[in-house]
Amino acid sequence: MSLVTLLLFGAGIVLLIWGADLLVRGAAHLAALAGISPLVIGLTVVAMGTSAPELAVSFRATLAGQADIALGNVLGSNIANVLLILGLAALAAPLLVAARVLQREVPTMIGVSLLLWLLVADGSLGRGDGVLLVVLLGAFLAATVVMGRRAGDADAPATPPDGSRRGVLRNLGLLLGGLILLVAGAQWLVDGAVTFARALGVSELIIGLTVVAVGTSLPEIATTVLASLRGEREIAVGNVVGSNILNILGVLGLTALLAPQPIAVPPSALAFDLPVLVATAVACLPIFFNGRMIARWEGALFLAYYIAYTTYIVLAATGQRTLPLFSAAMLFFAIPLTLVTVAVVTVRGLRQRRRGRVEPTS
Repeated sequence: MSLVTLLLFGAGIVLLIWGADLLVRGAAHLAALAGISPLVIGLTVVAMGTSAPELAVSFRATLAGQADIALGNVLGSNIANVLLILGLAALAAPLLVAARVLQREVPTMIGVSLLLWLLVADGSLGRGDGVLLVVLLGAFLAATVVMGRRAGDADAPATPPDGSRRGVLRNLGLLLGGLILLVAGAQWLVDGAVTFARALGVSELIIGLTVVAVGTSLPEIATTVLASLRGEREIAVGNVVGSNILNILGVLGLTALLAPQPIAVPPSALAFDLPVLVATAVACLPIFFNGRMIARWEGALFLAYYIAYTTYIVLAATGQRTLPLFSAAMLFFAIPLTLVTVAVVTVRGLRQRRRGRVEPTS
C-alpha cells in the first residue's frame, strides 16, 4: 500500500466533503428562491446533500464491480449516523427531538430499515427493488414538501436569497461544481478502499462498513455536531434521521435501479449488519420518547455501542480468538444491562410527563 494510495484516499474524502458543501449551498438557495421553507429544505435538500457522498461512492463502486463496498457504505453510514454521530453530538450538548421528527421521520426510518431487510432476504437487491425504493423516495419527499407548505410561512427566512440572474447563475455553478467534486472524490475513495481491502486481507464489505462509511458520513458529522454546539439541536437530530431515510430509499434505490446487475448481499450482512441496522433505528424510539431529549449519558451509550460494533466486525474479519468471549460479554451483560437501564429511565420519564400534565389542573 503506497503513499500515493493514502493521499488519493484522503483527497477523495476532502473532495466529497467539499462537493457536498457546495451542493447543499447551491441547492438550498435555489429551493429558497422557489418558496420552500427552511424546515422543508433541511429535511430534503440538506439531507440529500449530506447523503450525496454515499450515493456517489455506492454508484461508482457498483459500476466498478465492488458492490460490497456500495452495500457496506450505506449500512455502515446509517449505523454510524445514529451511534457515532448522535453519540458525539449528544456528548457535546443534550439533543432536543422535534415533535414531528418523533411522530413522522423516526417511524419512517424504522419502516424503511425493516423494508430493506425484507427486500434483501433473498440475497440480492435487484432493479425491481430499486424501483420500489425510488417510488417511496418520491412519496416521502412529496409528503414532506406538502406538509411543509401546509404548516405555513412561519419558517420563512428573514432575508430572502439573491433572486437576480447573477445570483441564480452563481448557485447553479455551486450545484454543478459540487457534483463534479463528488464524482472525482468518489472515484478516488473507492479506488483507495479497494487497495486497503487487498492490502489488509479483509473483505471489501468490511472496508465499506468502516472506513468508507465513516468517510462518507463526515458531512453528517460536521453538520450535526456544529448544529448541536450552535444550539440548533433539533436540526441535529432531524439531519441524521432524514439522511438515514434518504440513504436507504435514495442511495440504495438509485444504485439498484441503475446498476447493470443486482447487488449481491453477503450472508454476513444478512446475519449481522442488517439486524444491527434495524436495531439502531428501533433503539431511537425509547430514547427519543424519554422527555424528547437525548441526554449526554445516552450519547455516551450510543458511542460505546458503535465502538463495540466496530470492534466486533474487525475481530470477525481478522479471525481473532477473542471474538467468542467478546460476543458473550455483549450478549449476556452489556445488552441486557442497557435494555434494563433504558426501560427504567423511560418509565421515569413517562411518569414525570404525566405528573406535569396533572399538576397544572389541580
